Amino acid sequence: MPDWILELSEQYERDYAKYEKKQSNELAAVLSNLDTYFTTLKKCGHPLQVKAGYIHDEPEGIKAIDQKGGKQKVKLEQTRLYVYPDTHTNTLHLLAIGNKSAQRDDIKLCRKLVGSIKGGDSNV
Repeated sequence: MPDWILELSEQYERDYAKYEKKQSNELAAVLSNLDTYFTTLKKCGHPLQVKAGYIHDEPEGIKAIDQKGGKQKVKLEQTRLYVYPDTHTNTLHLLAIGNKSAQRDDIKLCRKLVGSIKGGDSNV
């Protein structure tokens, strides 16, 4: 079974920096869930086989990983880490991070990013 790799978009990197400064608890929660998702993906090999309460299916094969789970001592704002598991290249693209109120715009942006990935544009 081929190994999966991570690829970070520029948008993800910008969002990460913002969340690291202002919402570090939410960032830690989604990154913990990402780690679990990525570990499971590497074991089973196909994104459709990975099921968990914190994973939500979005259009274009995008997955939203939320902040749920773990033993949080504070109430966390609803947060989504958008990823795209590309089964052709075994690459998990980290697209963006956002809150629930920006979900519609975030998904729209992520769909464009996935379109660029599928079209072979390396400037994503």
